Amino acid sequence: MKNQEEVDLYRDTYVRYLGYANEVGEAFRSLVPKSIVWFSYAVSSGYVLADTVHKGTHVYKVDTSSQRNKNVLLSTSDTLIWQAFASIIVPGFTINRICAAVQFAQRKSTNVVLRKPWISTIVGLVSIPFIIHPIDHAVERTMDITYRKYTGYHPKAPLCGIKHE
Repeated sequence: MKNQEEVDLYRDTYVRYLGYANEVGEAFRSLVPKSIVWFSYAVSSGYVLADTVHKGTHVYKVDTSSQRNKNVLLSTSDTLIWQAFASIIVPGFTINRICAAVQFAQRKSTNVVLRKPWISTIVGLVSIPFIIHPIDHAVERTMDITYRKYTGYHPKAPLCGIKHE
């Protein structure tokens, strides 16, 4: 268990689930107006931007080195890229396709009960807990072998003597 100092508000608490609001929107896409789905993306995007600003502000406050501006840029860009893929792009696409596959199967089904429009919503909602951690880990590994390898930056590594949250 992490101690209180090491807890990242945006990744280690229930606040993390705000990043998945768009998956809920995608699950309900067949039942609600598109404006509700787009609103769910706005909530997720707000979460992503809040974490990005939080990480950048933290580095700006604690880094007193001559590389502070560069470190702020690296921290914010790393957070923005990670969050965009781990919270919005990959999970939103995944839930969208899961629900689309269910709807496709429903159209082929002759069972009246299985053709109910809310079935794809339930399957989408139930899928969310199963996709969260695998996607987070896959994005983390991908960032490690691409962007982070290229920039030499890693959010968990000390940067100019500062400790990251």
